[in-house]
Amino acid sequence: MTAPNQHGNQIAWDDSVLPFQLDHSDIRGRVGRLDGVLEGILSQHDYPPQVEALVAEMALLTALIGQTLKLRWKLQLQVQSKGPVRMIATDYYGPDKEGGSARIRAYASYDADRLTDAAPFDQVGEGYFAIMIDQGEGMTPYQGITPLEGGSLSACAEAYFAQSEQLPTRFSLSFGKSSGPNEPEHWRAGGVMLQHMPKASPFVAKTEGEGALLSANDLVDGEEAENWNRVNVLLDTVEDLELIGPTVAPADLLLRLFHEEQPRVFDAQAVRFGCSCSPDRVRQSLSIYSAKDIAHMTTDDGRVTADCQFCGAHYDLDPKTVGFEAETPTGD
Repeated sequence: MTAPNQHGNQIAWDDSVLPFQLDHSDIRGRVGRLDGVLEGILSQHDYPPQVEALVAEMALLTALIGQTLKLRWKLQLQVQSKGPVRMIATDYYGPDKEGGSARIRAYASYDADRLTDAAPFDQVGEGYFAIMIDQGEGMTPYQGITPLEGGSLSACAEAYFAQSEQLPTRFSLSFGKSSGPNEPEHWRAGGVMLQHMPKASPFVAKTEGEGALLSANDLVDGEEAENWNRVNVLLDTVEDLELIGPTVAPADLLLRLFHEEQPRVFDAQAVRFGCSCSPDRVRQSLSIYSAKDIAHMTTDDGRVTADCQFCGAHYDLDPKTVGFEAETPTGD
């Protein structure tokens, strides 16, 4: 599988997620690499570096978590915060067909005058990290939330899986600007996700007190705890450049880290930047407004305009085709 690279080089494992299993430890995982996807996401906006880093981390988490979704399912990750970065939203759309590419889009809203020189995660304040899964028409969407704690978005995701799914989960991520011969500086991201296979029977987690957030270590004991801790110690030896992976293939990285754990890889999932916006979706979003409301949104030129926050697409619509009192669209 070769993914196109907008920077002049082609790296076969870019913009893909490789699922694997460690048979010796009963642990599954994924290796993800993003390049062109981040270019597609970040080139739509002129984010400050701190915001770019948060969006890059969120996009990588979304790719790693989303790999397990079935065809046409949708995963959404969202951060809502009282800090300078008020919101980060990512969408992952499962492939339309077997062997197809998944799609990712993302954006962030922030108060530029409140940003500081502190670390990216310090730009989010009190709030929550949410994961939502839409299984399609006729199915009730699932949502779980966890507080914005732990020092990183990946720590929030780990807490979500411990609390909501009772699945011991670990992320090791790296992301930043990269450059090479004959290519401009651009963002790359890579990481490994580990999860202990779910138990066959109900499990009551160990807790340290009422209201305490669970961690992965609260969910394993005995031989399972030994396996989990050993694999995590091995993952701790990974280097940032190995995670980002311009020179190390995902399968080679797994052998380097976990060769004694008998890693077994499956088919990689390709991902690309892609947005689901369209004139019909914009009209649907405006369908809650009356003709009077739409009149207030109409420009001096007699049009209703809207911009997609994810991809920057601009829509110019006839006011008569939007709102709940709208006439049937005639192809505008």
